[in-house]
Amino acid sequence: MTLRRPPRRALIAIVATIVVLAPLGFFWQRSLVPNDLSPMAMGYADYGGGPATAHDHHGTDVRQLTGPVDHKPDVVVDLVARQERFDIPGRGSTDGYTLNHTSPGPRIVAKHGDLVQVTLRNENVADGITLHWHGVDVPNAEDGVAGVTQDAVGPGQSFVYRFVAKDAGTYWYHSHQVSHEQVRKGLYGVLVVQPTPTDVVAAVHTYDKVRTVNGEYGERRVQAPGPIARVRLINTDNGPLAVWVDGAPYKVVAVDGTDVNGPTEVSGKSVLVTAGGRIDLEVPTAKAVRIGLGGGPTTLVIGEGDAPTGTEPRERVDLLSYGSPRPLGFDPAQATRSFRYGIGRRIGFFDGKPGLWWTINGHQFPDVPMFVVSEGDVVRMTIANTSGQVHPMHLHGHHVVVLSRDGVRATGSPWWTDSLNVEDKETYEVAFVADNPGIWMDHCHNLPHAAQGLVTHLMYAGVTTGYHLGGAPDNQPE
Repeated sequence: MTLRRPPRRALIAIVATIVVLAPLGFFWQRSLVPNDLSPMAMGYADYGGGPATAHDHHGTDVRQLTGPVDHKPDVVVDLVARQERFDIPGRGSTDGYTLNHTSPGPRIVAKHGDLVQVTLRNENVADGITLHWHGVDVPNAEDGVAGVTQDAVGPGQSFVYRFVAKDAGTYWYHSHQVSHEQVRKGLYGVLVVQPTPTDVVAAVHTYDKVRTVNGEYGERRVQAPGPIARVRLINTDNGPLAVWVDGAPYKVVAVDGTDVNGPTEVSGKSVLVTAGGRIDLEVPTAKAVRIGLGGGPTTLVIGEGDAPTGTEPRERVDLLSYGSPRPLGFDPAQATRSFRYGIGRRIGFFDGKPGLWWTINGHQFPDVPMFVVSEGDVVRMTIANTSGQVHPMHLHGHHVVVLSRDGVRATGSPWWTDSLNVEDKETYEVAFVADNPGIWMDHCHNLPHAAQGLVTHLMYAGVTTGYHLGGAPDNQPE
């Protein structure tokens, strides 16, 4: 029996198929994220021009970087997380997650210097949970990031967080395990340190396309707490939010928990609250005023009677020049480390899936730069976005000061922030002092973007972690 050779045309087709598929298979294989990945082993070290101290050392474990262990707490909170159906006043019920049967969870209030103790219990959240204290510069072990500072808290388990509320301001807390789903579906709450008698909290959150304020839909009303209200705005969503006041001028008195120096009166302008960000406004309330929250039916009216209804102003407060300068307390010109955080996008595979994926300095997660610092370093970072979309960038454990935007120097009050809105084709220069040892996430707070790989870490020399992404607890921080 004589075997017949395949026709020449068929051979060419087979070879062409191999030539095309072999590289695709190679890149597909390379894109797979290991199921048990140590933050110490991922990516590559970027020393920012400083000493090249290895970051895979044996040093202080993050579990040692705790809040006070033995002191009696001043504020004690127990939170039980559940997956269940709950009510959105003004809209109806929805399926999601709750803390103590509510979403948002209980408001936590502390005085400056209080030791806060929060016990988190997981009743039935199958994927596990954590709590991250967004904007609070806690010790690393209290940061609540699954796979980096702790394991996810599984059903029937609990975890205790302890930290000192050392900075007065407006903050919030949320899950950092499968966060792109759990936060959207309700695992979040408000934290206020050093409240004032004139406080009005406005936490904006969208449940399945239903925008709410403090968990309620539509026009919501609160009594005027006095002739002037401090309105604490919190954006818990994935995109930026324009906020304005109808019926009175206002002042921007704090950004991300830090007071603005020399705030001036604003009329006919909105202020942008980026995803994860907080802005405090000072608003006169002799007459009823309306807080516009990005447009749509959900607004917050302060006071009795009719309040004006307006549309989003065309002009916006520019925090780069708002307020009056004052000393920073350090000299960014004397930086000992300088990093670039370049956000891009490219076609390819991510964890085996084809598409357009985010890059950091040209690399895809987990092969991204790990920014290595030493305690006491003065750090400068350039954040450049050429990805085609806006990104709210959030560095854990630190506040940074904005030095410039697109080469224009900051001239107003020092703009201290932990959640920075970086538009497409924008470049920011920021600086900070490395004064909080640990391994800290530095990621986009559009949480689906983070789940797609727009995340890296700020790593201190001499600090290590034994926690892993994935693994038996299935740690999935984003």
